[in-house]
Amino acid sequence: MSQEQTADGIRLSILGMRCAGCVSAVEGALAGVAGVNEVTVNFADHSALVKGTADPEQLKLAVKESGFDAAIMEGFEDPAEQEQQEHQRYQQLMQKAKVAGGFGAFLMLIDMLGWMPHMGSPAGQWFWPIVAVITLGIMAYSGDHFYKGAYKSLLLKQANMDTLIALGTGSAWIYSCIVIDYQAMLPTLAAHAYFEAAVVILAFINLGTGLETLARGRTSSAIRQLIGLQPRTARVIRDGEELDIAIEHVGLGETLRVRPGEKIAVDGVLIEGHSSVDESMLTGESLPIEKTVGMQVVAGTMNQTGSFLFTATRIGRDTALAQIINSVRQAQSSKPEIARLADKISAVFVPAVVGLSVFTFLVWIIFGPEPSLGYAFVTSMTVLVIACPCALGLATPISVMVAVGRAAQSGILIRKGEALQTAGKISCLVLDKTGTITEGKPTVAAVSALADLSEDQVLQLAASIESGSEHPLAAAILAAAEQKQLPLSKVTQFAASAGHGVSANIDEQALLFGNTALMAEHKIATDGYNEQLEQFARLGQTPMLLAVNQRIVGIIAVSDPIKKDSAAAVQHLQHLGIRLIMVTGDNKITANAIAKQAGISEVRAQVLPQDKAVVVKELQQQGEIVGMVGDGINDAPALAQANVGFAIGTGTDVAIESADVVILQGSLLKVPEAIALSKATVINIKQNLFGAFIYNSLSIPIAAGLLYPVFGVLLNPMIAGAAMAMSSVTVVTNANRLRWTKLDDTSNR
Repeated sequence: MSQEQTADGIRLSILGMRCAGCVSAVEGALAGVAGVNEVTVNFADHSALVKGTADPEQLKLAVKESGFDAAIMEGFEDPAEQEQQEHQRYQQLMQKAKVAGGFGAFLMLIDMLGWMPHMGSPAGQWFWPIVAVITLGIMAYSGDHFYKGAYKSLLLKQANMDTLIALGTGSAWIYSCIVIDYQAMLPTLAAHAYFEAAVVILAFINLGTGLETLARGRTSSAIRQLIGLQPRTARVIRDGEELDIAIEHVGLGETLRVRPGEKIAVDGVLIEGHSSVDESMLTGESLPIEKTVGMQVVAGTMNQTGSFLFTATRIGRDTALAQIINSVRQAQSSKPEIARLADKISAVFVPAVVGLSVFTFLVWIIFGPEPSLGYAFVTSMTVLVIACPCALGLATPISVMVAVGRAAQSGILIRKGEALQTAGKISCLVLDKTGTITEGKPTVAAVSALADLSEDQVLQLAASIESGSEHPLAAAILAAAEQKQLPLSKVTQFAASAGHGVSANIDEQALLFGNTALMAEHKIATDGYNEQLEQFARLGQTPMLLAVNQRIVGIIAVSDPIKKDSAAAVQHLQHLGIRLIMVTGDNKITANAIAKQAGISEVRAQVLPQDKAVVVKELQQQGEIVGMVGDGINDAPALAQANVGFAIGTGTDVAIESADVVILQGSLLKVPEAIALSKATVINIKQNLFGAFIYNSLSIPIAAGLLYPVFGVLLNPMIAGAAMAMSSVTVVTNANRLRWTKLDDTSNR
């Protein structure tokens, strides 16, 4: 396995982070390393993504000096090994919770039964020191990670969750030891030991952290499933022999064999045989895809029935699967705008809590009833324990992490976390026509010969001139010519006019092939053919004129049927109240015919490729939150300009790189699903943040004794520890609900 240092950055696993304050400390430490351009720390999966040219070892050193530990994450981790490590971590925390909780429960039980000797009695003189020593040992075992973290933070002049726990439990133990030695000098009601509180608090916090670890592990299931798709070995053919080799030893251009039931090892092109391939884990498409010679196969997909040979075209980190895994990781680590509020609050939260604890102590010691010292100690300790900002730090990243994983399982690749927040706000969606609403695989519907040429001659000339073009319509004409076995003529001086057509010379004849705009550009009259052109257009076909030496000699009509689910997707989007606009370079009549079939009422036709982004910008200036769905190179500027760009994954790499969200299969239905997930995620984040804010807003005043003057009630420090731990578990559990969100159910929209 190779070290994960790519153009996308270096990923580090961070050990020891326990709150949002830790995130700030790690980010600050990494940002200070020479060569670092950007740092994103993900509290949800305890990782960091660093972009730039920094030395990985320097990054690790910086993290260690800030009080944490770090390791470079490898390219394809073993999912089973990851799960085992998480399970071991969970078991360690549960064991620590059991030890602390068991001793704390024993102390509480003998106290309730009246078996605990008084401190001043002969039995108490040996009993309580022993309890103090045992408590210290249990605190060292069950809370060592908290105390070490607090000490390192102190050295760095920082404060985090560990600081609060260490202060709370440490002061409980120290105060109890003082009571043992000086109980005669203290008021009777203040002469109470809190050894059981110290260990039970640690028990609850370890329990909460353990449950959080267990729940957080589930949020990484999508990544683990994707990594698990990558086979460890591949069968290559070298010197006529079939060899099973490690996946990292497969080279570009090598020939590989795939047998029935095997996973495809790398990306490639099928060169012999045929089969059906299950691509559901990558695309969300449940039906197997038929694969024949010349078709692409993707790493991680499952071969079904046949055996075939293919040539490796992309290996290692260049495979589609590796890119998807990397994109999911980056999206899970990214921070939507809504997270910034939590970050700002968390940065000052712990010092503020320590200040509130001191303030609480002073208020009780000055104004509290006797024994004021006892009350002051209990309330200030409770404030420290209950206010740990774990839930606040987890509120946003855990929801983002779950949502991105949930999307990946549905064939929706969210490349930027910001899209999760913005997609649900989209008010206007711009749709490209070819390959987005339509199949993108046009076919020749009709050939009309207008001069002394035959239909085959018109098709032969059009195919010859289009042989130098990469436009989807050109592919249709070339396919039709190939089907009729028409020979292509040699073309010279080929030139393409974006959105209009092409021109070239064949046998010293000047040919033009394109729309009426191209003819007008070359001053060729088309008035006599308008009725015929409109007839083709009304059928949803795109008519193109062929001119030889300034004379129109034929018309070829190409049709591109709409996808079977486009109309349903449009209906769903309209149900969401989203304004839909189809933008295409086609003429108005053809564009309107296609739009009518799909159910779209607003159309912008004859829009040049470079003007699609202008259309998006105009809509944004009107106050619209614009989404753009496209699949071609000419859609890339508009995808980048839009508030959220959706690229159809069957399209070009340029379009995909420009988009915020990639629909891995060609279905437009995934767009309303992505919007539904966005809305569900934002609601979930708000629920988490609201819960965390309310928890801290209510719990701190109660812990400080706000209810005491009226109801005579003080919060027990042990209950505070349980409440603090459970608040984090609640946030994680709520975020995990996103895993079961029904994205294709219109009732959720």
